[in-house]
Amino acid sequence: MNFEYFIAKRLIKGKEHKSSISSTIIKIAIFAIAIGMIMMLITVATGIGLQRKIREKVAAFNGHVIITSYDNNNSLESLIPIKKEQHFYPNFTDVTGVKHVQVFATKGGLIRTENDFEGVVVKGIGEDYDWSYFKEYIIEGTIPDFTDPRNNQILISAYTASRLGLGIGDKANTVFLKKNSNSKIPANIRAFEIVGIYDSGFQEFDEKFILADIRHIQKMNKWKDGEVGGFEVFIDDFNQIDRKGLQIFENIPSDLEAVTITLKYGSIFEWLKLFDLNIIGIISIIILVAGINMITALLVLILERTSMIGILKSLGSNDWSIRKVFLYNAGYLILIGLFWGNLIGIGLLFLQKHYGIIGLNPATYYVSTAPVYINIGYILLLNIGTMILCLLMLLIPSYVIAKISPSKAIRFQ
Repeated sequence: MNFEYFIAKRLIKGKEHKSSISSTIIKIAIFAIAIGMIMMLITVATGIGLQRKIREKVAAFNGHVIITSYDNNNSLESLIPIKKEQHFYPNFTDVTGVKHVQVFATKGGLIRTENDFEGVVVKGIGEDYDWSYFKEYIIEGTIPDFTDPRNNQILISAYTASRLGLGIGDKANTVFLKKNSNSKIPANIRAFEIVGIYDSGFQEFDEKFILADIRHIQKMNKWKDGEVGGFEVFIDDFNQIDRKGLQIFENIPSDLEAVTITLKYGSIFEWLKLFDLNIIGIISIIILVAGINMITALLVLILERTSMIGILKSLGSNDWSIRKVFLYNAGYLILIGLFWGNLIGIGLLFLQKHYGIIGLNPATYYVSTAPVYINIGYILLLNIGTMILCLLMLLIPSYVIAKISPSKAIRFQ
């Protein structure tokens, strides 16, 4: 055991400081560290959690990269069909990191009831559809069975169901206008059966989309079985979406385009990027406040131990050795604050994760409860970063020790 650590340990275990002037200030400093860590954990967990949850919702409706014909002109409705037989379907082997590729087609329609009507976009999907992204949003009923071409099962949003007074087992009579104005029958009518209701909390999507068998759209558009509206591509790592999107674009036929959801929904993802700046700003302020409290506590500890500093200097201890004693002491106080901060902060995050205590306005945040993301990586980073930065901030006030004269310090009362 080195000399500095031995002295610091004796100071920490000593009982006389508990009734001294520094006791209250030390408690305030520990409290500031603990509160700061709680706030940082909540800020990072909810900030990253909200980003991830919104990204997952957008991807559930669109995939990460959308491949369509150039002639569709960003229309919500699939106007020009694409051949299903492509070298990248069903496995995109030319680009690494692609997890899944699935087909889709969309068509605008009007759900009509006896008393009301609602405009929707019917998204046709096939047996290759990956329900793992969408399953958590189904609040009632079951996933439609698209293996039988004779059924008319659909999945409808809670928003649309509520507006039209529809429920599980009801028929949703949907009208689709024909593009050919010379046709004797101006519209196609489908009596869909509602077997499931979903609620993503993302009103921009919930008020538009219902999910149906892609064969209905193929038949109404007079497409062949091997023609679809486009492809949705899912990748393993969302952080690589821009690079993977470019690689996908470079590996598809020249008459097709590939658009990432970060480009298609640019306003949403630009808004999400602001969370990174907010997180950095909040963490910086919290660490600064915690550091100032620790500086105050250190100065009081030094002032209270002035006589001891004088004795150590008279015995031959140098300034850096004595500074290390107080830095060890301050480090111990920081660790206490971090311990309680982590204990309370992580506990609160688990409560929110499992019980959703704090709610949000879905019209503003696209989620009904504050999502949290708990990961050991950022927890360790916050703790280590706080410890290092606070100790670095304490180096400057510890220079006060160099100004203390041994002869005056020993007589100091």
